[in-house]
Amino acid sequence: MSDLVATLILFAAGVIAAFINVNAGGGSSLTLPLLIFLGLDSATANGTNRIAVLTQNVAAVFSFRRENHSHFSLSTKLSLLTLPGAIAGTFIAINISDDLFQKILAVILILLIIPMFTPSKKNAGNEKVDEKITLPITLAMFVIGFYGGFLQVGVGFMIMAFFRYMMRFSLVWINVHKVFIVLFFTLPSFLIFLINGNVDWKYGLSLAAGNTLGGWWAAKISVKKGEGFIKIFLVAALIIISLKLFDVF
Repeated sequence: MSDLVATLILFAAGVIAAFINVNAGGGSSLTLPLLIFLGLDSATANGTNRIAVLTQNVAAVFSFRRENHSHFSLSTKLSLLTLPGAIAGTFIAINISDDLFQKILAVILILLIIPMFTPSKKNAGNEKVDEKITLPITLAMFVIGFYGGFLQVGVGFMIMAFFRYMMRFSLVWINVHKVFIVLFFTLPSFLIFLINGNVDWKYGLSLAAGNTLGGWWAAKISVKKGEGFIKIFLVAALIIISLKLFDVF
């Protein structure tokens, strides 16, 4: 495959993956196998994918900001809690090809649909919530950081379930905080991969260009279409990715 064809494929995949990531999660289940297919080992594919995740979420954060959807003080507090877990997760494991783990992940993704449809009794659709950081919230953010540093694939689903169940956010505001948090904990994780030589800049920048465009576009659509659109998109993404993990197709 020529470099031009690979670049175009990665760009297109990046646009699609970023749209999935911002509105739901699991976009890396598309890009990681693609990078491996193009010849990268799993560790380098994992590290290279982080370039695109970073640029995607930078674009999404600014896009949400332009749509007057941001709450940086709470996003920053929660993001800081993910850092220890993200660093630990990145150091502990990079190879994640175990078949049993994929099956367990598939079950978890299906179960994560349930909190999305639990009615929010208070503060739905409003970013002005109680910002008190409790022990359960601290532990949840550590786990999210650990998983994001370790694997990344599907971490968006975990964040969405956490915010929906524990903090009663609407799905639009969940996405606002999610892109900020993922950006925050992906940076140290990426640096660890980079220091260890697990980054391919040629493929990474091609993918990142697509992710940047997709992230900007997805944030705008998320605000304009609202919670109903996100629910439909989220459930569809969860089911498709879970079936893929079960080798249905």
